[in-house]
Amino acid sequence: MKGFIEHTLTDSINIRSLLENFSLDKDLLNSEPEKTKIEYFNTGQIEIPRYVNEFWTSGQRKASSIHEVSYRACFKPQIPAFFINLFTDKDDFVYDPFSGRGTTIIEAGLCGRNIISNDINPLSKILSFPRFFIPDMKKLEKRLKEISLDRNLKSEIDLSMFYHVDTERELISLKSYLKEREVSQSEDNLDKWIRMVATNRLTGHSRGFFSVYTLPPNQAVSQESQVRINKKLEQKPEYRNTLEIILKKSKNLIKTLDKEQIKHLKLAGSKGIFLCKDAGKTKEIKSETVQLTVTSPPFLNIVHYSADNWLRCWFNSIDDKEIGKKITMARTVEEWSSVMGDVFRELYRITRKNGWVAFEVGEVRKGKINLDEYIVPIGIKSGFKCEAILINAQNFTKTSNIWGVKNNNYGTNSNRIIIFQKVP
Repeated sequence: MKGFIEHTLTDSINIRSLLENFSLDKDLLNSEPEKTKIEYFNTGQIEIPRYVNEFWTSGQRKASSIHEVSYRACFKPQIPAFFINLFTDKDDFVYDPFSGRGTTIIEAGLCGRNIISNDINPLSKILSFPRFFIPDMKKLEKRLKEISLDRNLKSEIDLSMFYHVDTERELISLKSYLKEREVSQSEDNLDKWIRMVATNRLTGHSRGFFSVYTLPPNQAVSQESQVRINKKLEQKPEYRNTLEIILKKSKNLIKTLDKEQIKHLKLAGSKGIFLCKDAGKTKEIKSETVQLTVTSPPFLNIVHYSADNWLRCWFNSIDDKEIGKKITMARTVEEWSSVMGDVFRELYRITRKNGWVAFEVGEVRKGKINLDEYIVPIGIKSGFKCEAILINAQNFTKTSNIWGVKNNNYGTNSNRIIIFQKVP
């Protein structure tokens, strides 16, 4: 068995046998593939196997450039790709109730699947929907040149620590243009693409962003923190040409797409369902329609979505404080488990018979809490059969410290994915 698991999709995939015997192609690892390690988690009533191996790697399947939109706490495209390949066929529905930047649904679209997206944060749709409708670069360049840049505009909030005065004026002009298009209901897919790219380029740590050097683009520091960064680095915001940056980033996003993938994305986006709801209350999704859910929920107050996205919300005229109240930021395992209970009851309703859920959680609080051990009984109580837990064994990146997990100290990886099936 090499690379992604090859299978003939049936109602009775022996997932445990497949995982137990899984191995990667030697050429991908430049070494002998390791045999899957098996551990067991006892719920008190049944034992659930934990399979530990390098089930997906960055080199195993190079992700499409269309995924390169930064968002805090997003997982790699290889994760949904692994399960889409294993559990679905063409035209099946793939769902993500906590869609974030849209990794699962974008990958599903690329693979020719139908998609359903949900996230209570409206930024999710802003960042994901436009990427299903790939623009013609000449038309995009023409539209950008048509946007009037008013050099007299100034922001209602102090942004001088982030932007050169001329960059700020361009940014305000762009914000005003997009707002006017939205209010007049004349905003088209080209405008939405521009909005998506601009939202992604607001702040970052290279000249490819509108701002002076700051934190990585998946989180926005406060004005006060940026003042301190500027002082420490002895830097001042330099002029950035916003329209040129949008065009350059656009070209980078589409550089690896072929005609077939563009066609698949457009079809999936045209038929797709994009919701902005509580994940436990999605009545718009018909019962027993989803073949596969691949998702990762907010983890126990680890990521502060409102604080991280305040500048993105400002640009899109969204109340970040209001959004912060709606996003699940439970402080205790009990609170978090209660919310996840509602989510799983809804997942059970919308999942087809013999359909699947791949639910990614992590080790938090410095490895003291393994959330998979809480999710397993929640899923079983809602009616699912828990087939297995996958732990992807690979080296950490710097961002893994976000989760409170350190390599060789608190386990092998933050990717702990519980696999459920809805059996008849």
